[in-house]
Amino acid sequence: MHFFAPSLWILWGATAIASTTEAQAQTPSSVLSLTKDTFNSFITQHDLVLAEFYAPWCGHCKALAPEYEKAATELKAKNVSLVKVDCTAEEALCKDQQVEGFPTLKIFRGLGSVKPYTGARKADDIISHMVKESLPAVSPITPENHDEIKNMDDIVVIGYFKPDDKSSNKIFTSIAETLRGNYRFVTASDRSLLTREGVKPPSIALYKPFDNKKDIYEGKIEENTVLNWIKTASTPLVGEINPETYFAYSTAGIPLAYIFAETKEERDKHTVEFKPLAERYKGAINIATIDSKEFGAQAELLNLNASILPAFAIHYPETNTKYPYSQSSPLALPQIDQFIQDVLDGKVLPSITSQPVPETQEGPVTAVVAHSYEELVIDNEKDVLLMFYAPWCKYCKALAPHYEELASYFADSSHVTIGKIDATANDIPEVIEGFPTIKLYPAGAKESPINYEGPRSVEDLANFVRKNGKHGVAARITAGNNQTSLGSHDEL
Repeated sequence: MHFFAPSLWILWGATAIASTTEAQAQTPSSVLSLTKDTFNSFITQHDLVLAEFYAPWCGHCKALAPEYEKAATELKAKNVSLVKVDCTAEEALCKDQQVEGFPTLKIFRGLGSVKPYTGARKADDIISHMVKESLPAVSPITPENHDEIKNMDDIVVIGYFKPDDKSSNKIFTSIAETLRGNYRFVTASDRSLLTREGVKPPSIALYKPFDNKKDIYEGKIEENTVLNWIKTASTPLVGEINPETYFAYSTAGIPLAYIFAETKEERDKHTVEFKPLAERYKGAINIATIDSKEFGAQAELLNLNASILPAFAIHYPETNTKYPYSQSSPLALPQIDQFIQDVLDGKVLPSITSQPVPETQEGPVTAVVAHSYEELVIDNEKDVLLMFYAPWCKYCKALAPHYEELASYFADSSHVTIGKIDATANDIPEVIEGFPTIKLYPAGAKESPINYEGPRSVEDLANFVRKNGKHGVAARITAGNNQTSLGSHDEL
């Protein structure tokens, strides 16, 4: 199991790697290392645990280490435990915990309650997030402490419900359980307070230190609807993309529009200029500025020329589709407005980076590029095994000869394709979080590819294709006039 930080997650992991002195290395760690033999019992015996799943060679893990250690030391006194698991030594445990990238952080309240850590990765942010996690998901509020509490955190969500409204209270509490590390949740039911605040129950208010300072939700109290409203209301109309905010933007469930500019003055100017557009498209698309000097690589990933500024692009994180705005045109708001609307309406084709389509296929492994992806992988009746790789990935290089051997055993089959694609040079409608990633696209079910997570031996891969492909084809080894089935039995 070998992973890397995905290319379009550069921002979330972008931080300088701190050096560790010999004295620090000898200091007893506040972070406990767990193994398959100790993990379950530790999680069961502790009320609240933050676990880091890491690899020793991972640069982002090394960058996180001193921040994580500092947070662990501080949180000890608050009965919050920080632990770590070395996934190069505990592959089975990390697979069980569905670890798909390094570092992965998860919050545990026992083995039956697990959720991803979604906060920033500086020590103070980890501490703040986990302290909120340690508090009750929802606290009551009174007329006396209402004003104090609503200004206590950056974002406070208050549910105004009648005391006997069990349904709204239950849904609000469930939402708070999900987002408790991000925001403070409180409820108010005092009649005089509801009158004073001018709210009609059931309703929800979100207090924030930006834009209009307060948003009110007065619709039907449904969990998904309110969750999406909170995400939208808690996001600045025109924010800034940086390592602390990128994860929230990328997981918001709506497209993200980038405004690239070099100086803070330019970004501040664009923030003001774009607010009317952001207000108009609120809930449909997020708009944010980004420092092009510090994060120019992000512009290149969105198929922009990082040297031509300012620049604008729209990205759909879930499908990795990109819509760069023409850099030969100025960022005029009427034109940007029309561009956003056209993208949302599906009138603009996404920008696709692709290597040239090979004129001929060399070797048993089919080389796939972005412009041949639909033809070779999706629009056919074959079972297609596809490896997503990076040229610099040593694990991909180690797998290559075995993958070639596997492909040679299926070379005579008209029902199976063994392919590969350079995921660093081709835009693909998949979110790839690790190299190498191997997926099987079964005939008749291309919309539901199956991730391969087993051992990377030729026989295991052949078994995977046979068992999960529609055609059930077994690999064939040809020796002289004899053929032998490979992967035709379950036991290895």
